[in-house]
Amino acid sequence: MNNKKILDTSTILESISDGVFSVDNDWKISSFNRAAEKITGVKRNDALGKYCSEVFRSSLCGDQCALRETLRTTKPIIDKRCYFINNQGNKIPVTLSTAVLKDAQGNVIGGAETFRDISEIETLKDQLSKTAKTGHLFSNSTAMKSVIAMIETIADTSTTVLIEGQTGTGKEVTAHALHQLSDRNKQPFIGVNCAALPENLLESTLFGHVKGAFTGAYENKQGYFSRAGSGTLFLDEIGDISAAMQVRLLRVLQEHEFEPVGSQKPQKTMARIITATNKDLIKLVEEGTFREDLYYRLNVIKINLPTLAQRCEDIPYLVEHFIEQFNTLHKKSIKGISSEALQQLQTYHWPGNIRELENSIERACVLSPSNYLQLSCFPFVGENCSATQILSQYDTGTESHLAKAVSTLGNSKKEAERQVIIEALKNNPSKIATAKTLGIHKTTLFRKMKRYNIPF
Repeated sequence: MNNKKILDTSTILESISDGVFSVDNDWKISSFNRAAEKITGVKRNDALGKYCSEVFRSSLCGDQCALRETLRTTKPIIDKRCYFINNQGNKIPVTLSTAVLKDAQGNVIGGAETFRDISEIETLKDQLSKTAKTGHLFSNSTAMKSVIAMIETIADTSTTVLIEGQTGTGKEVTAHALHQLSDRNKQPFIGVNCAALPENLLESTLFGHVKGAFTGAYENKQGYFSRAGSGTLFLDEIGDISAAMQVRLLRVLQEHEFEPVGSQKPQKTMARIITATNKDLIKLVEEGTFREDLYYRLNVIKINLPTLAQRCEDIPYLVEHFIEQFNTLHKKSIKGISSEALQQLQTYHWPGNIRELENSIERACVLSPSNYLQLSCFPFVGENCSATQILSQYDTGTESHLAKAVSTLGNSKKEAERQVIIEALKNNPSKIATAKTLGIHKTTLFRKMKRYNIPF
């Protein structure tokens, strides 16, 4: 005899957080669970026996009724969005799913509908839409709120701005926000990564060239300073430009004019210049590799971007934003992330900052076997043991045990990074694509592959 307890259907329905109700063939409510009471504000006894339209007052009532469509076609409807009006007259956004109810003989005896309150998600989306004009610079952290306040204050000026921050902290997004909030937003925004181009190509790209200036210059070509007009020119990785390029850029900032390569005729520029770097420019000035006068020309106003670890309060917002973004891009239907996974994401150190988080969410959305991202979707985070957790496993009263603990911590992080790289290599067509997915330069990828003995 089977001694296992079997829960009846009513017990199961009372234990879930989704609202569930059923109707008979006369469209009268025949069951109504506790979650349905909570979401609608209507007591079960007041709902039973009434027409569903009297209880829910849904945006889909009438000809657009999802349950009516299911009973007509016998096909279920999954996660359709609409809203209910609750007993207090408030609009409650929900997603609903429908199904046909049949008896043991296969006769249709009514229909069932489940619905989930998505008020919090809709509130978040509203917050995101309100910040769209600032390039999705939303934040709950004090450090980032001060950055946003600075952006709003200086956006409408023509002042040169220097943005400093680690790789992946959102320097280009910040530059876009400055442009979008300014009266230049109808003009071009042009960005260039100064570290990605050799000096001669960077010079031609920025200033343009005239026909015959060098081999292959078959015609006159406008540079970015010219094409930007009175818009914004964003120069990323400004700390990597050569000494000769520093001199040319200094003249632009001082005189607001430049000469195309091969020309001696100066041209005026009205573009606002925003620069960014992940390097310590003051240190470069002290070392003599960056001109002091150029530094002070660039550093009229400085914006320091915090790392993602310094603004971990924003991770839930960023995760929701990226899920929505990649659902659209990859035609996925990810509904959210488990609380366990989100908690781990908020404690991870994120060396690649927001770019690493974005890449991680994209990978998880593409590979997730379910509609909710689980901790298993982020293997590198699962391996992320904190120093406290590692040290707690040992008696740190002796130096030898402490050394063993520190060694274990280091090995754990290295193995986690090695596994992430191997997984990324499997899921990308090339090493360049792999580096892009990981948010690192290709040379960094090659160096790490060599360090971890990963076959090329």
